[in-house]
Amino acid sequence: MTGPIALCCLLLSAHSLHLTAGYLTVSIEPLAHVVIGDTVTLKCNFQTDGNLREIVWFRVIEGGSARQKIFTYDAMDNMNYSHMEDNHRREDLVYQSSVRLPEVQIEDDGVYECHVGIYDRSSRDKVILASGSIILTVIVPPKSISVVAANSPSPFSRYEAQNFTLVCIVTGAKPAPMVYFKRDGELIDVVTAAQSSSSVGDQSKGPVEDKRRGQHQPVLWSSLVLTSQDIDDTKLQNSLSRLEQEGKLAQLGQDGLNGLEQGQEQGSKSDSEPTTEMIPETVVSREFPRWVQSSDPLYYFQHQQQARYDGTMEVRAMLTWSLNPQLDNEALFSCEVKHPALSMPMQAEVTLAAPRGPKLSMIPSKAKVGDTVRISVQGFQLGPSASEVFPEPMFTWTKVGGRLLDGSEENDGRELILERVPADLNGSMFRCTAQNPLGSTDTHIRLIVFDNPRLKKGKEHFIAISTAISQRSLTLTSILLLLSFTCKLT
Repeated sequence: MTGPIALCCLLLSAHSLHLTAGYLTVSIEPLAHVVIGDTVTLKCNFQTDGNLREIVWFRVIEGGSARQKIFTYDAMDNMNYSHMEDNHRREDLVYQSSVRLPEVQIEDDGVYECHVGIYDRSSRDKVILASGSIILTVIVPPKSISVVAANSPSPFSRYEAQNFTLVCIVTGAKPAPMVYFKRDGELIDVVTAAQSSSSVGDQSKGPVEDKRRGQHQPVLWSSLVLTSQDIDDTKLQNSLSRLEQEGKLAQLGQDGLNGLEQGQEQGSKSDSEPTTEMIPETVVSREFPRWVQSSDPLYYFQHQQQARYDGTMEVRAMLTWSLNPQLDNEALFSCEVKHPALSMPMQAEVTLAAPRGPKLSMIPSKAKVGDTVRISVQGFQLGPSASEVFPEPMFTWTKVGGRLLDGSEENDGRELILERVPADLNGSMFRCTAQNPLGSTDTHIRLIVFDNPRLKKGKEHFIAISTAISQRSLTLTSILLLLSFTCKLT
């Protein structure tokens, strides 16, 4: 009988302890992501039947190994024990504690905890503790977005297709944004690097044939150009025949590409010979591609991201395809970014354009013998509103019918400097070639060298001084001869 009686007594004491012991529940209201610079209020709700002891807010730092106290409320001086004398009465009290964080920054990102302590109903010296936590996520919208051309500036290829890559650079975002490309306002259907690497096929076939078969072949980012098998021989021959009729090629061999190379060599030889025909002061000519490309290429997409020192991300999205200058010229490409901190997409856009004759300026406008002449590129003639070319062109300077003043065959850059021009450079023609992957154009400018009066005065002054010295020498010689003759007579 002792055992059951003891068990009953134990159950009754446990029930009595449960009735007298206080309880405490703590919860923090959920919070969505917060944009940097916003003001945030953290709310901690707790329910208890005991008397409040204290509320403490902590920020977890050092990877969770330490806590930083940011707010404390001590209720010890306001304690009231009157209702604790009745152990059978339970009074539920609901409290809320809030902490305001003004203009949050990236460093405010992290875990926050709300710790609550109450006095136990069964003992005034006993404290019951409970806590809740929340993760504050601070997001940052992108600071900048730009579109550049990879490997720019780069030359124009007249005889074969070449790859072209647009790079969209997004900086200052947290977390990393979603980036995508559009062409003329339409979303581009791309092949990702993972898709292209997971496919299996013959890499010798061009991407145009692969798309017709509905397959994505493995792609090397450094070699996406079409092979000769992807060029339509019939269209190529038609293009070559038109060029021959226009006199742009002197002779074509049986093989189309070999004939083009021979024509290029002969053209370079003819440029090196002195020209005697009448040439206007400014001549603009354009070079068009001599190959045919598909109008429906595959676009390959690659995405990279890297953490920056300030906790944000830098994203580089690359779009690569086989360029078609006839169709891609004046095409509008845009890079758009979606981010939870943006109410609408952020975008940057560029218009692909081939150079159409750089505008040249000469300083001084009337050069004299011995002056230093600077011929520089001022702008591009693209249309009524456009003033720049994308991608950035390469500029090459040559002298028609000879070498440059310094003896070199050509010079690169936006400016050609001719130091101390001689008189025999008068009437010389200089050619500026501007080219980018979409096309090439030449502009000529003639140098007129005028006489320099300062140099003439200097020569005349030198001659006068020389004559005076000679006359003085003759007079002194005559005197000496006369003295010698007189000495001999005496």
